Amino acid sequence: MKLVLAFHGTRDPRGAVVCDEIAALVRDAVDVPVEVAYADVRQPDVRSVVDGPCVVVPAFLAAGYHVRVDIPEQIGARRDVVLTSPLGVDAVPAVRDRLREAGIRRGDAVVLAAAGSTDERALADVRRAAALLGAEAIGYVATATPRVPDVVAGLRGRRVAVASWLLAPGVFHSSLAECGADVVSAPIGAHPLVVDALVRKYCAARAVLRQSA
Repeated sequence: MKLVLAFHGTRDPRGAVVCDEIAALVRDAVDVPVEVAYADVRQPDVRSVVDGPCVVVPAFLAAGYHVRVDIPEQIGARRDVVLTSPLGVDAVPAVRDRLREAGIRRGDAVVLAAAGSTDERALADVRRAAALLGAEAIGYVATATPRVPDVVAGLRGRRVAVASWLLAPGVFHSSLAECGADVVSAPIGAHPLVVDALVRKYCAARAVLRQSA
């Protein structure tokens, strides 16, 4: 059964490259076709890719509007399509690894830097990720408050490490370079632990389908 990786979509070509990199690694890990679709901005959209039996795995860090409304609407009433939960907090181990790569030190104050949302459920997912990561605070790049630079400034007197809760490079992540932190991790990107999490979601959904067949 085909696996569809549903991404947010971005106008930044670097973001599309990351989506393709993740998909390529997932293809190497499964024995079924893997296609990329976007909930917004880019094509192909989810609707045009779910053209037969498939499992749709949202590569989103939170269950916001796109995950709860847009993607299900694009799938429609199809009974041969299964939508899994989003990547979400399963990306935390990869973020922890990115922090180590960036040079975090014992005793650093960790700030989780997320895109932000007007959806309270998405913000709750961010708080869960921060708790799992052991972050001391949360800052947002846009939409929600407090903003990352303000959070970092409030921790001055200590060494601050910002953990990027962003999947791909782009305007949001570039803004973190000016936030005043001592360390800023790279975007999560095509990390092997992300690939593992996406594959696990697909395999779990396929197993359920087989049991109910």
